[in-house]
Amino acid sequence: MTTQLPPPNRILTTLKHAALSGAVFVLSGLAAGNVAAADELETIEERGVIRIAMSGAYPPFNFVNEQNEVVGFDPAIGEAIAERLGVEAEIVTTAWDGIIAGLLARKYDAIVGSMTITDEREEVVDFVGPYYTSKRAVFTRPDSGITSVSQLDDAKVGATLGETHEKWARDQGYTVRTYKGMPELLLELQNGRIDVLVADSIAVILAMKQSGYEFEMVDDLETETTEIGIALRKGNPELARAMQEALDSVMADGTYLTIAEEWVGGDIR
Repeated sequence: MTTQLPPPNRILTTLKHAALSGAVFVLSGLAAGNVAAADELETIEERGVIRIAMSGAYPPFNFVNEQNEVVGFDPAIGEAIAERLGVEAEIVTTAWDGIIAGLLARKYDAIVGSMTITDEREEVVDFVGPYYTSKRAVFTRPDSGITSVSQLDDAKVGATLGETHEKWARDQGYTVRTYKGMPELLLELQNGRIDVLVADSIAVILAMKQSGYEFEMVDDLETETTEIGIALRKGNPELARAMQEALDSVMADGTYLTIAEEWVGGDIR
């Protein structure tokens, strides 16, 4: 039996209707997603908990203490913001290289984990803040013989996987080895398995004080101040506004300075 096909003009009309219906469906889905996203502040308030993510491997900003608690500057800031939102803070630790993917998958509500604000990240998340500033730095052992960034072409450079410092080192063409967090980086440098590490200067200096390691900063690295922010899923203007207002309050009423003095030794805004 031969199947009779509709006339070509009818096929074209059918395809146009199908395409239009599909486009409407997609746009409707996006609109629904935006509506859902816009309601996240209300969802958090009803739940009574905001889930905040960080690596837990970046002392003194966030790390796990002997009591298996996640402590440091970041969780303290997150908890202070949550208090002003009228909810509890639930701290979630996750690998840094997948932390944005976890946010987009709705595994948590925000990242308060010392994340540098970059144009690339702003394409996929929104930022509240900044809540502190830092600078990129390169550190090495006193006996390494490395005194200039011009010597790094033949060096083994350590960085935390997924950080902006890893991308920077790769962009320079360096031989890069990646690690989960600051404790591993410091140990690898101390044991000579890498020649230098690249990270935020404040984090390394404070970590050295706590660990007793004695590294030297390569002082001819030209770098700009970086701003550290709180990452949220896009399309949450009310949540972003409320969190920014809460952060502003933390900074204005003395709470920020108290937290900063406890964990990093002074104001780092």
